[in-house]
Amino acid sequence: MKTADFRKSTVYQIYPKSFYDSNGDGLGDLRGIIGKLDYIKELGVDYIWMTPFFVSPQNDNGYDVEDYYNIDPRYGTMEDVEELIREADKRGIRLMFDMVFNHVSSHHIWFRKALEGDPYYKDFFFFRKGKENGEPPTNWESKFGGNAWKYVEKFDEYYLHLFDVSQPDLNWDNENVRKEVQKVVRFWMEKGVKGFRFDVVNLISKERFEDDHQGDGRRFYTDGPNIHKYLKELHEMTFGNDTEIVTVGEMSSTSIDNCYQYAGEDTKELSMVFSFHHLKVDFMGNEKWVLVPADFQKLKRILFEWQTKMAEHHAWNAVFWCNHDQPRVVSRFGNEGTYWKESAKMLATIIHMLRGTPYIYQGEEIGMTNAGFTDISQYRDVESLNHFRILQEKGLTESDAYRILQIHSRDNSRTPMQWDETKHAGFVAGGSEAEPWISVNPNYVSINAAQQLEDEDSIFHYYKQLIRIRKDLDVVAYGSIVPLAEEHPSIFAYERAYKDEHMLVVNNFYGKETQWKTDIDLTGYECILGNYDNHSAPENGEWNLKPYESMIWYKQ
Repeated sequence: MKTADFRKSTVYQIYPKSFYDSNGDGLGDLRGIIGKLDYIKELGVDYIWMTPFFVSPQNDNGYDVEDYYNIDPRYGTMEDVEELIREADKRGIRLMFDMVFNHVSSHHIWFRKALEGDPYYKDFFFFRKGKENGEPPTNWESKFGGNAWKYVEKFDEYYLHLFDVSQPDLNWDNENVRKEVQKVVRFWMEKGVKGFRFDVVNLISKERFEDDHQGDGRRFYTDGPNIHKYLKELHEMTFGNDTEIVTVGEMSSTSIDNCYQYAGEDTKELSMVFSFHHLKVDFMGNEKWVLVPADFQKLKRILFEWQTKMAEHHAWNAVFWCNHDQPRVVSRFGNEGTYWKESAKMLATIIHMLRGTPYIYQGEEIGMTNAGFTDISQYRDVESLNHFRILQEKGLTESDAYRILQIHSRDNSRTPMQWDETKHAGFVAGGSEAEPWISVNPNYVSINAAQQLEDEDSIFHYYKQLIRIRKDLDVVAYGSIVPLAEEHPSIFAYERAYKDEHMLVVNNFYGKETQWKTDIDLTGYECILGNYDNHSAPENGEWNLKPYESMIWYKQ
């Protein structure tokens, strides 16, 4: 297989538990992914990123890793992984593994030895004495709610867990921790893995342990003092020795200045970064468990700032709407009803023509929507279950708490992939009576992959075309970007240019017709893709855009 250029590549994210259940036990598995490789090849992507399938108690759906070297039997075997790598390679697809190195499971042998009092392993974690008044060492809040410290009576000490209480943070200031992490990466490189996604990796360097009287503590552990040193070391000791390997860092509450270094062309840290600021435009500050309308002007401002400034500093973005931690984008920013197809295609156009490597989350390519769960028994995510209780403790009614979960819960993206209109959307292998681990969205009868493969006007085929345009036209991968219509209340538009290629991308973000006056000369341009049958060029610079209309104009 020839070396892939990540700037021309597209990544498809799989949440294995919800992708395809090959053995009829209600859980997606590795053999299920093998069985669907031809579908992924048909889409045209270059990499498959899979969320963790290592041995885990599954308190955080696999992001609580008990053993980095072995496969959780619920997903399959090491032989299945090796076959998956081989079979994907035959189809020109590389695998990207998800590495969780900020924390481990409390079941991990390192932490179990720490709890036994082994001083070597205690220093793998952050154990600290509480305050004199008996309170935890700091007032930092866990990402999943509650204080970020857990008391251990045996030591009369607390350990730090920025996430669930079962996910103790690793102490990267300890060189032995860093060496163990490097060993894990090299192990999977030797298996033929050609990509790594590093979970919340910008949290691995903690600054100092003191109370945060301005926030929840994140300013003391985000983009910490040694973060670039540790990433350069990881690069030097592992993936930096293989030019074919692509890396992406998930950056929690990061700053753009740090990302110039994380994903700089010559900084020798990572290939690209995920940043999430654009997906907080329907939050109140950093608080997501609220109901506020999305701020479109803020969305444009953030996306364009990251596009232009990362370009100025020769750094690279991962560009995306969806993943396993985000609600479905067509429900969030689009339209589930009359304009479902048009809005899904419009949202795809915005992302895929940007400067950066696009990521597609399973089901996004067929326009899957939020789950619409109405009972807490349907939810599985620890964050959602915790906040359902916390919201009511704060005084919200049960119905208001449900409304917030229906919009913001991570379970919205974790319902089973909708393959066809048979029972359980074809997620469970034929003949099995097993119930999926989480309920299937009832709209699978009208939204499923089988129907869309047959329909040339489907969302799936539109994604195929976007992926192909990136491969065929250098302007998408290498071109400059100039924001347009920055103050327009409905239009998301930008220009791309590279050598003698020019591209104009125009999108109406809303479900009402809108007008846009420009002086852009479209002489020589043609509309190479759009989400309506007919797209007319503007007359006298006057654009009249239909609801959610999206167009890509190109000239060479």
